[in-house]
Amino acid sequence: MTTPQHQYTHPALAAADPELAALVGAEERLQAETLRLIPSENYVSAAVLEASGTVLQNKYSEGYPGRRYYEGQQNIDQVETLAVERAKAVFGVDHANVQPYSGSPANLAVYLAFAEPGDTVMGMALPMGGHLTHGWGVSATGKWFRGVQYGVRQDTGLIDFDEVRELALKERPKVIFCGGTALPRTIDFAAFGEIAREAGAVLVADVAHIAGLIAGGAHPSPVPHVDVISTTTHKTLRGPRGAMLMSREEHAKALDKAVFPGLQGGPHNQTTAAIAVALREASLPSFRDYAHAVVANAKALAEALLARGFDLVSGGTDNHLILMDLTPKQVPGKIAAKALDRAGIVVNYNTVPYDPRKPFDPSGVRIGTPSLTSRGLTTEHMDQVAEWIDRGVAAAGAGDEQALAAVRAEVADLLTAFPAPGLPV
Repeated sequence: MTTPQHQYTHPALAAADPELAALVGAEERLQAETLRLIPSENYVSAAVLEASGTVLQNKYSEGYPGRRYYEGQQNIDQVETLAVERAKAVFGVDHANVQPYSGSPANLAVYLAFAEPGDTVMGMALPMGGHLTHGWGVSATGKWFRGVQYGVRQDTGLIDFDEVRELALKERPKVIFCGGTALPRTIDFAAFGEIAREAGAVLVADVAHIAGLIAGGAHPSPVPHVDVISTTTHKTLRGPRGAMLMSREEHAKALDKAVFPGLQGGPHNQTTAAIAVALREASLPSFRDYAHAVVANAKALAEALLARGFDLVSGGTDNHLILMDLTPKQVPGKIAAKALDRAGIVVNYNTVPYDPRKPFDPSGVRIGTPSLTSRGLTTEHMDQVAEWIDRGVAAAGAGDEQALAAVRAEVADLLTAFPAPGLPV
């Protein structure tokens, strides 16, 4: 195995805080040497990293461009306007707000804009692949609002739209969320749109996981069918850790007021700048190629895993994400995930629909292809990735640390030929 030379590039940090600098360096090496398969993670470009660390960090900018509560906004207004206009162009929307700090605050702003405490809201159940902020009980959204949840069919792993419609018409929610965190199939926004209109609900597409695929034309757009789009700006979009809300013009004022002053003070201007950079990158033909390659890699990886006897929820994937039920392998998801981590393959343990095990010790593992695609791996590498996963899960069941170490060495050796964007290696 060849070992990449690590070039540390943060001299000021190293001089001011050697302890923290060492941890940053260790994380850079870890990201360089491991196969990162968590579907919500990615590599940002060096340009996005640079924008995130600029002197824009020094400015307070409560309000919106042209309507600030602080002076000295001549440049900040242009930065935010640039990000907004690029979001509108990339996603084809009337209105965009780029100020939400992250995905959960963005979703909270939706509730603040369209519902009152105690109102009924509807989303996919967390164990079925939904998100905490879609009205799940342990979330503030489930405590402040009356959350009702839909799921997937036990026999197919797919959303049953007859059930969704029946539930929506019975409960009459103010807000319906579609989208989630562990959905391996294409979201039928048109079907959700019909149901929401019939129920008189505001329909929100939470596309945090698939925003980059939508921007690159590798997943259908929700724009013709929904009232509001909520998304993070990292994951498949390859931007910084931030969020956006997008909508039809009729909802612009309500959403803007909900973000500021409803939930937040000053926006994080350095993040806004990095979002602008990521959106510019997402507008390029190369990003379209990337988005389609993410899906092609996921489908190829799913086929290779199926060939090795893995049970995949819904039988495969249409997007960037694969959810595996390891029950047939007789290895719990948590044990498998921790063993794969030691093998240099970074995944997360995850519940599967109708999981008999508890969420902190579930049956499944969730994997995805955004990060490895950003490194340049293609469909021809996916059989090898599936083999490593297979060996890692088998080693987890057998307690074979030597086998895990062998996989880790092979992973690191392959990745030397595929340097990650933004990493100083």
